[in-house]
Amino acid sequence: MQHFLKNNVTFPNFFLIFAFDTVLFGCLVVWLFSCLVGCDADKNEKNNKNENNNNNINNNKNENNNKNNNNNKNENKNNNKNKKQRQNNITTMKTFFNAKDLGDITMALDEAKQIKANRYAYDRLGKNKTLLMVFFNNSLRTRLSTQKAAMNLGMNVIVLDVNAGAWKLETERGVIMDGDKSEHLLEAIPVMGSFCDIIGIRSFAGLTDRDYDYAETIVNQFVKYSGKPVFAMETATVHPLQAFADLITIEEHKTKKRVKAVLTWAPHCRCLPQAVPNSFAEWMIAAPDVDLVITHPEGYELDPAFTQGAEIEYNQKKAFEGADFIYAKNWSCPGVTRPQDYGKILTDYKQMAHWTVDAEHMSWTDNGKFLHCLPVRRGLIVTDDVIESANSLVIPEAANREISCQVVLKRMLEAL
Repeated sequence: MQHFLKNNVTFPNFFLIFAFDTVLFGCLVVWLFSCLVGCDADKNEKNNKNENNNNNINNNKNENNNKNNNNNKNENKNNNKNKKQRQNNITTMKTFFNAKDLGDITMALDEAKQIKANRYAYDRLGKNKTLLMVFFNNSLRTRLSTQKAAMNLGMNVIVLDVNAGAWKLETERGVIMDGDKSEHLLEAIPVMGSFCDIIGIRSFAGLTDRDYDYAETIVNQFVKYSGKPVFAMETATVHPLQAFADLITIEEHKTKKRVKAVLTWAPHCRCLPQAVPNSFAEWMIAAPDVDLVITHPEGYELDPAFTQGAEIEYNQKKAFEGADFIYAKNWSCPGVTRPQDYGKILTDYKQMAHWTVDAEHMSWTDNGKFLHCLPVRRGLIVTDDVIESANSLVIPEAANREISCQVVLKRMLEAL
């Protein structure tokens, strides 16, 4: 009381000041409370907005995920379909002798194109796998291209020349082996099979016994007794690696979708087997966009098993007209219409010089390209000016032997 009196503060004034301070304090409390409520409201509103945004984002994500899942399902479905289709081709590659062994030709050509673009894309596929190449006959392109194709895939390669440095092999059953042949093929084959994973065979026709040659007696013994996948590096009746390379070459150099190819007989001084022309005919007929015409003198009709679907024309000039590709090759009498003359030359080659492919012959074509499997006898099969011309494809054709073989070996490795 004395404090208030000393400072001249009366009781009424004191209560007024106290009331004012109380009201002011209450206002301050209300203001703080409203601020806090407002902050929470803003915070809740912000949270609601963020939650809505997140929900929208999640909905969009879910929608996109659903779309992606549907796309993935469709893609997986297509991949599974392609894989199944591819698997069907792979599982057939235990042997390789004919076009049908390769499955879909268009798919095989696409695969060849991919391999040619990158020959070492599958260089681990053949790791610790061995290719055995068995030669009963001479070879240049087949030996080099097959070995190179195997190396591209990472394979080990063993080369056996049966007639050089190995025991002479007896191939007939029921014989008394008292001659110069020390080992029978039926023992040799399983021994060979024990050292490799895949076997390639090169064994020409004897051209004396048609039934024996066309039964593919030697090669089929390898299929039966080796226990390993077997492919032809030219047999008595077929040369599929060459024909596949021929088709690859045609695909690379054609200037229109559908082409006309002509297989023409040409003279030769020796009796040659029908393996190359048989396979060329078979593969061109199997190709989707090739019209094949075969022309030869009467008596040289190839086996219908290989030519069914081709046009046969005995007039060479008529056959050449409008052709895009000319494939020249000699073959001896196939014994189809003249069984008694199987493996023979029906007319001396000097009298058949008008069948030799020269510049005049090529002028009958539609700027046709020249093909031959090589080796070729110049002056008999073809003249220098044709084989050396810009339209000669014999070198790229030979180079494609590596590619055709690599496709085959790749599929065989995948099927192991």
